[in-house]
Amino acid sequence: MSAKVIALYNPPKDTAAFDKYYFERHVPLAKTLPGLQRYEVSNGKVTDISGASPYHLAATLTFNSMQDIQTALTSAEGVATAADLGNFASGGASLLIFESKEI
Repeated sequence: MSAKVIALYNPPKDTAAFDKYYFERHVPLAKTLPGLQRYEVSNGKVTDISGASPYHLAATLTFNSMQDIQTALTSAEGVATAADLGNFASGGASLLIFESKEI
């Protein structure tokens, strides 16, 4: 069992600026989250089953447990990572948090 944070980023005002900032500044910051086991991002266009999608980028952060996510989000690194969203996510973002299990 593990726990996940899924970040779904809406299209930004400036895609090139978003991508540059996200990969050069935000990812290194987010990778300092305590307890983070794995960090994955979409590679290319994000689509749904019909081919359309309102999202520019999807990121999946994996932790061992929900408690690890809570610890990460309330840590100094978590507060800094959350505060950083305003620096590049001009289109907004949705964060989903859940436990997962392999079946």
